[in-house]
Amino acid sequence: MFTGIIQAMGVLQQRSESQLAITATDAPFLKDVAVGDSIAVDGVCLTVETFDATGFAVSVSPETLQRTTLAAKAAAGAMVNLEPALRVGDKVGGHFVTGHVDGVGTVLAIASTGTSWEFTFSAPAAVAPYIIPKGSIAIDGISLTVAHCNEKGDEFSVAIIPHTYAATTLQFLRVGEGVNLEADLLGKYTRKFLRLLDSSTLQDIDLAFLQAHGYA
Repeated sequence: MFTGIIQAMGVLQQRSESQLAITATDAPFLKDVAVGDSIAVDGVCLTVETFDATGFAVSVSPETLQRTTLAAKAAAGAMVNLEPALRVGDKVGGHFVTGHVDGVGTVLAIASTGTSWEFTFSAPAAVAPYIIPKGSIAIDGISLTVAHCNEKGDEFSVAIIPHTYAATTLQFLRVGEGVNLEADLLGKYTRKFLRLLDSSTLQDIDLAFLQAHGYA
């Protein structure tokens, strides 16, 4: 479990078909890392297999490479966002993020507003139903708030403050690039429960119902 508060950035490279290496010389959490620890790499929960003072290595499955942007970023030696797993007692500054990417979105536009930036993204069908105004979404592992979205949720924008811009890979994004998207966990569970409800067992809520249950 993560919170979407990025603690460092690193350079992603591919060691082999199934192993990635992350160089992170300015990651304070590495001093406490251990084999088997979970670290979110651009929002993807991965397990540390080896490490040293300059970084760590992880294995990835074909499914992970197919469903995320990691393969493309490793091939390019791109920068990635890093966050170690949440520990009991840690601050939850963002929102609950599992590190399980729901789909890849695309950067549609980037606009500077003088004191901040506005990024507009597209969202695939697997993510769009969970995107709502002022709702939470993880973009490349960053906990962000949806500023605006269309009715379907397949196009949305977020406002980025200077600190977030400077501390994450948002500063390197360009129009047309892909991003890992993870929808809000609470929204996914709520939608599933509602779809499982049998409408024939639901009772209409009217004045009589409210009076019987002490609301009027």
